[in-house]
Amino acid sequence: MKRSIALMLVLGLVVSGLAFGQVKAKDGVYFAKESAFSKSGWMDEVVVTVAGGKITKVLWNGIPNLPGATDKKSFAAAGKYGMAKAAKAGEWDKQAAAAEAWLIKTQDLAFAKFDASGKTDAITGATMTTKGFLDLVNKALASAPVAKGSLKDGWYYKEAADFDKNSGWKDTALVTVVNGTLVDVLWNGIYKDNTKKSKLVEAVEGRYGMAKAAKKGEWNVQAAAMQDAIIAAGDPAKVKADAVTGASIYPTVLALATEALKAAR
Repeated sequence: MKRSIALMLVLGLVVSGLAFGQVKAKDGVYFAKESAFSKSGWMDEVVVTVAGGKITKVLWNGIPNLPGATDKKSFAAAGKYGMAKAAKAGEWDKQAAAAEAWLIKTQDLAFAKFDASGKTDAITGATMTTKGFLDLVNKALASAPVAKGSLKDGWYYKEAADFDKNSGWKDTALVTVVNGTLVDVLWNGIYKDNTKKSKLVEAVEGRYGMAKAAKKGEWNVQAAAMQDAIIAAGDPAKVKADAVTGASIYPTVLALATEALKAAR
């Protein structure tokens, strides 16, 4: 009897090890984002915390190329995403939370039972596409952990007070902070009468017109250079606009990102 009990305990430990032994990353906080915006206008991001060899926290969110949109979870929680109208499992933020909880419970990074559209019945409360979420988590854990900083984690959004009288655009900034460190910045803009898509999309699709006159390229190209400079500096207040290679546009993003980060200090 004692031998049987001992064997059961050993088997229990083995099973437990199989369930929780798949996280090879060392303890830390990890971040990853998609390489491009989807057709719906979102680029997903994940933040994964590993402690004691297990995933103890995971956040699934997204940033938009849509005009005036905040981070995906906040946008959905405010009832603006629109999934709740068609999905029985609820709005995007609720389904994302279900996927997060499933991963923490199962620790199953190798899960592959998705259908052709990237969906699965295995995650209770999430009927939307979740394969991309798991792919991002694995991408994050394959990278280096994010260094500890002094800011408060979160997604911080700020838009200019008024539309520019000459151009008709109102610039926006969305800053991502992970483990206290600034890891991502999105510079975009809203047009005054909504007859145009966001500044970023207009530029990418060749309608903004800066490329014809600017030696350093279209607005989105120069905006990307400025975003990269902010991330490298770790603080928009530390960036000197005239020293950013690849950008000669007026850097409204510096003031907007600085303002947005006041809530993180």
